[in-house]
Amino acid sequence: MEPAEGPGALGFHGDEEIIEVVELGPPGPDDLADEMEDVDFDDEGAEEPDAEAWETEDDEGVEDGMEAQDDSEVTFSLHSASVFCVSLDPKTNTLAVTGGEDDKAFVWRVSDGELLFECSGHKDSVTCAGFSHDSVFVATGDMSGLIKVWRVDTKEEVWSFEVGDLEWMEWHPQAHVLLAGTADGNSWMWKIPSGDCKTFQGPACPATCGRILPDGKRAVVGYEDGTMRIWDLKQGTSLQVLKGQDGHQDPLTCVATNQDGSLIMTGSVDCHTKLINSATGKVVCVFKMESVAPKAPAGEGEEAESNSVESLGFCNVMPLAAVGYLDGTLAIYDLSTQSLRHKCQHESGIVQLLWEESSAVVYTCSLDGAVRLWDARSGKMISEYRGHSAEILDFAVNKDASIVVTTSGDHQAKVFCVQRPDR
Repeated sequence: MEPAEGPGALGFHGDEEIIEVVELGPPGPDDLADEMEDVDFDDEGAEEPDAEAWETEDDEGVEDGMEAQDDSEVTFSLHSASVFCVSLDPKTNTLAVTGGEDDKAFVWRVSDGELLFECSGHKDSVTCAGFSHDSVFVATGDMSGLIKVWRVDTKEEVWSFEVGDLEWMEWHPQAHVLLAGTADGNSWMWKIPSGDCKTFQGPACPATCGRILPDGKRAVVGYEDGTMRIWDLKQGTSLQVLKGQDGHQDPLTCVATNQDGSLIMTGSVDCHTKLINSATGKVVCVFKMESVAPKAPAGEGEEAESNSVESLGFCNVMPLAAVGYLDGTLAIYDLSTQSLRHKCQHESGIVQLLWEESSAVVYTCSLDGAVRLWDARSGKMISEYRGHSAEILDFAVNKDASIVVTTSGDHQAKVFCVQRPDR
C-alpha cells in the first residue's frame, strides 16, 4: 500500500471491501443496562393491568405500547437478562452468536432461532463474541476477562485464557488470530488454537477500543486518556502515537478504518471525531459536535447534559463517513470536502451504526428500541423496524443487507428481514 499523505489519502474506489464499525465504547453495556434498569421493571409492569404501567411513558427508550409492534421474523429468547452483543458468521451468515448479562453465550441459527450450542463456563456478563474470518471458530469474552474459543463444527471448546477486565475483542481479518484490549491498558494477541501470545503495553488506563487494519499487519487502539496508538502486530512496537493536541481530550469510545486502511476515524466522549492518515499518523481533519445537547426536553436534564460519539464508520462506495452520537444525532460527513452533509435526528441515543456493504445506506440502532435505515445521499430515513420492548444494545447486518440481527435489554435477540423497495 502506498503511504498516503494528508488529504491526498482521501482516494476512494468502487471495489472497496466492507469495514465493520467497532464495538460500542463507554458507556459500556453495563452502564446502559444500569440507565435502563427502571425501564425494564416498568416494562414488566406494563404487561399487568396496574397503574404503574403508565409510568413507562416518561422513560427514555421505552414508549408506551412499544412492544405491541413487532416487525421481526425470528425471536431468540434463551437469554434471561440483557443481551449485550451479537455477531454473524462471516462465511455463510447463517449463524449468530449472542452474549448477555446472564453470563451466557449461545450460537444459534438465524433462519429459525434454533440453538446450535451454548458457550458455557463464563462467570461474568458476556460482552464480546465473534466468529473467525472463515467461521471455523467462535470466541466469547466476559467482563472479568475470561475468553473462550470454540470450534463451530464440533461445538467443542479448544482454548481459553484469562486476562484483566475485558474492554473489546476482535478476530484478525485473514488469520486465526484474536486481539483483545483490557482495562489495565494492555492489548493481547493470540494465535488460535496454539495460544501463542503477544502483548502490547499501552498507557496505564483502559484500552477502550481497537481495530485490526485491513492489511492485517497493524492495529489501531484507543485509550481512556484520549490517546491512540497504531501497533505493528509482528514487531510488537508502536508505529504512531496520537496524544496531547493531536489526541482526544476525553476517553476514546470507538475507532474505524476505511476499506484500504489508509484512513482511521476515532470517536470520543469529547464529541470530536478525528480523521487520521494511518501511514503518517497525522490528523487530516476534526469533525466537532456540541458536547452538550441543545434544547433538551424538560424532565430529561440528566440525559441531555452529556453527549459523546458512540459509533462511526466509513461508506465503501462514496467518500462519506457516518458518526452516531448519544444525543441521537446521526451525522453524515463528506470526506472530500471535509464538511457536514446531513444531520439525521433520532429521538433517543444512537448505540451503534453500520454501513451497508455496497451502497450509501446507514443502519442505526438506538435506545428507543428501533432499527432505522438512512439514505446517506439524501439524509432521509428509508425505513424503521421495531419489535424490542427495551433499548437495542448491539446489532449486525448480513453481507447482502437482507437481514438485521439485534440484541436488547429486553433479554431477546431478534432477526429482521429488511425489505428495500429500491431493489
